[in-house]
Amino acid sequence: MKFTKLSVLALVLFFTACSPGQLGSVLQDVTKAVPLTNGQIANGLKEALEIGIGKGATQLSALNGYFESPYKILLPPEARQITDKLKNIPGFKQLENELVKKLNRGAESAAKKAKPIFVNAIKQMSIGDATSILMGNKNAATTFLQDKTLTDLTNAFNPVIQESLDEVQARKLWSDAVNAYNKIPFITKANPNLDEYVTGQALKGLFSMVEKEEANIRSNVSARTSDLLKKVFAKQDN
Repeated sequence: MKFTKLSVLALVLFFTACSPGQLGSVLQDVTKAVPLTNGQIANGLKEALEIGIGKGATQLSALNGYFESPYKILLPPEARQITDKLKNIPGFKQLENELVKKLNRGAESAAKKAKPIFVNAIKQMSIGDATSILMGNKNAATTFLQDKTLTDLTNAFNPVIQESLDEVQARKLWSDAVNAYNKIPFITKANPNLDEYVTGQALKGLFSMVEKEEANIRSNVSARTSDLLKKVFAKQDN
């Protein structure tokens, strides 16, 4: 917008005539009226996602973050059939409980690696990506992050979960039991790779938490802790 000398003089006289309270109100109205650039939209969305989704990953990586949450990982049905048969054998009575605890401890340890992977994906987000996410479906950010990070997260989670399971020889026990079980004729074969199952369940829980945090960012006005966030998500609200 171009200003002539006369218009500038008029603005100066106008602001000079305003009281401090009136001036603040006028400036606030002017600021609201200034449209956001695409760059500001992208920066605001990235800021919100880093805060909210980072919080979600941190919650799951805490002690009992999985184990005492809606995302608790249980044994697959085939494993429960096997552990049920072992309950009456000395030394195996608490096998299922110990396995479940280990599955979730492994997931909690692995979740510590999630936040930097998410943050990197968010930082690489283009202006076009950010605008599409802001104005897209209510889980658009979750879908974007799942597409961008699933392979890296799987590679990060799997070795941590393997190590946790191997501490109690869970993978060997499960593999031996399933391989024997799979020799029975006319049954649906079970997957002998317990770590693959646990990794899949851990990531399923992680992205469920991400989706929950995205919903909070989109709908909870009090979560918009800066002027930029308020402006960006006001655009979504309209």
